Amino acid sequence: MSVLFGTRWFSARPTEDAARLEAVDEMYEVYRRAFAAVPEVRAEELKQRLEEGQRVVLVDVRGAEERAVSMLPGALSVEEYEAAAAPGDAVVVYCTIGARSGNYALELMERGVDVENLVGSVLAWTHVGGELVGEGGATKRVHVYGAQWDLAANGYEAVW
Repeated sequence: MSVLFGTRWFSARPTEDAARLEAVDEMYEVYRRAFAAVPEVRAEELKQRLEEGQRVVLVDVRGAEERAVSMLPGALSVEEYEAAAAPGDAVVVYCTIGARSGNYALELMERGVDVENLVGSVLAWTHVGGELVGEGGATKRVHVYGAQWDLAANGYEAVW
């Protein structure tokens, strides 16, 4: 039996990180057509910015159930961001793969917000060894929609 991961068919879930990351990138490319004008940031660049102490407001556009599993440290929900947004903030939005966040970024751009969409979002974040936090602190769990989305890096657990 073959299974669709990203835009490619595999006989089983890709086991190599490189193949999983490639599937994440391919999925993102399909979605990004809807928000091609949105500036983007790759996970490795965002991780470097954060490690250097650059001020970035992270906004997780996923639903509450998804955020309860894990989020990037310090990230705000859309509701929290909307209540506390400050003019001039550099904002990076993310979701599972980057589709919902790309659409939200379009809305923010129309309001004049300096925003970037995280390419491959939380799935790509796992491939750079990005830290995640859940309700109990640091975690390696990632909420995804199902088997097709089980593309987090080795060492992370997909939950759906």
